[in-house]
Amino acid sequence: MTEDTGPRPKTAYHHGDLRTALLAAAEQELIEKGIEGFTLRGVAKRAGVSHAAPAHHFRDTGDLLTALAVVAAQRFYATMKARQERSAQDPRSQFIASGQGYIEFALDNPALFELMFGSRRADFSCEDFSRPSFEAFMVLVKDVADLRGDNALDNVEGRADILTAWSLVHGLANLLIAGRLRFLEGDLEADRDGTILRALERVVPVSPRL
Repeated sequence: MTEDTGPRPKTAYHHGDLRTALLAAAEQELIEKGIEGFTLRGVAKRAGVSHAAPAHHFRDTGDLLTALAVVAAQRFYATMKARQERSAQDPRSQFIASGQGYIEFALDNPALFELMFGSRRADFSCEDFSRPSFEAFMVLVKDVADLRGDNALDNVEGRADILTAWSLVHGLANLLIAGRLRFLEGDLEADRDGTILRALERVVPVSPRL
């Protein structure tokens, strides 16, 4: 017999990258099937591995969704910070930029946004998720504190401002994802970023305080 030197069939992942491949497949599965239709079997099939392969890295569906939520939280925080880095550094501009990043992430990753804020299937108490999630929250806290000129978490009015700002940005993101802003369809089609910017500018008056 002669030695087989022909090309080998390509696998869905390289040796040692199974976890990365499963997370990438999980994100696509979540996008197409949603939270309720998400299964380990579907992820394994999409990644081109056996049904038992995910068990090497994830105990169950909830464990995989938790790992995916960690990816989402990291991306969420990075998107907000990237917007701020590209913006002017005064408190008002930084506040508006973080809101733009918040909404940008939501619109570009609606399935992950839903996983983070509308699902109970992931373990949001795990440290790997809590860390970037807390960092993202502290971006908002710092922005509000800088606008107010105090430690916003230390007083009732400051906490109310944090709640108001978060609720408005999160609500706008949800309305945009749901397609409920039909009266703005023309504006959004012509200039989505500009329309969102104008809305966020109205959250914070020109005054240095909220």
